Amino acid sequence: MASDGDQIINNLRDLSGPAYANYDAQSLLMRSSALVSCLKSLNRSANTTTRTKKDETAAARQEMDQSHLGLQNLLYEKRHLEREIEKCRQFASVYQDIPLYTMEEFQKLAPEEARPSEVLEDEHQLMLNRLSFELAERQRLDLRRRELLQAKEELLKQSRTNTNTLDGVKGHIDALVKTASEIQKKVDELVQPLPLPEVSTAMTID
Repeated sequence: MASDGDQIINNLRDLSGPAYANYDAQSLLMRSSALVSCLKSLNRSANTTTRTKKDETAAARQEMDQSHLGLQNLLYEKRHLEREIEKCRQFASVYQDIPLYTMEEFQKLAPEEARPSEVLEDEHQLMLNRLSFELAERQRLDLRRRELLQAKEELLKQSRTNTNTLDGVKGHIDALVKTASEIQKKVDELVQPLPLPEVSTAMTID
């Protein structure tokens, strides 16, 4: 099916053919001018449509480029998040090496607000509460340990004081014993019997 432009061109070609050789020149000129005007109008319309399509195509291409750029950014962010997630999965946290209370001990010893049913069903929050309870318990036990150490130091100090006192008393007793022994010796010397006078063998009995 021929387009309007093709039809106009065919009509112009026919006007210059033998079929219209005997027609009035003025009529042919008017006819051809009208056809040329229609052809120009079609050309302007085609140019306008072409520009419009070009603009629409450029806008669509720009939108597609923006969408593609946005997609690339999302893919980059996705890969970045996947790497970060993998790092987190491979991260060996220190809490994994901490000996925690068992679940039975936690449920028995921890305060009620640390172990409601919704927490027991949430693995992440449960671990946080267990770690918090473990920290509180270790702080409590460390405080008790320091109190016992202080009491031990006080007892050792008192024991050293008692030992020094005992050593002093023992020294005094030893001195008293020594003094008593010396006194006893002198008393023993004083109570020794006096020696009897010797009888002279030169005396004779009449």
